[in-house]
Amino acid sequence: MPIRPSPGVTAVVLENGDLELHSQESGVRTCWGPVNTAMWIALRQNDGHLEAAADLLAALWDVDPPCMRSDLEVWANELSDAGLLRNVP
Repeated sequence: MPIRPSPGVTAVVLENGDLELHSQESGVRTCWGPVNTAMWIALRQNDGHLEAAADLLAALWDVDPPCMRSDLEVWANELSDAGLLRNVP
C-alpha cells in the first residue's frame, strides 16, 4: 500500500540538504538530515511505494536492500505517527 504525505503537509529541502516537513493541520514541524531528504525524494519518485524507494536507495548507496527497507519503514512509521504520512489504498 503506498504512503503519501497527509493533507496539508508541505516539504521543503533547505540549502544545506535538510528536509523540513510541516503539517498545516496539526502544526507539527520536523527537520531531518540529508539522508532523510533522499529517503523522502525516493518515496515521492516511487509514488509512495516503500519497497521500490528502498531498493533504489540500496542500489545507489550500495547497502543491503532488507536493511534499507527496514530503515525506511522505521522512518515512515515515525512520520505516520506524527501525522505527516498516511497509507493510501
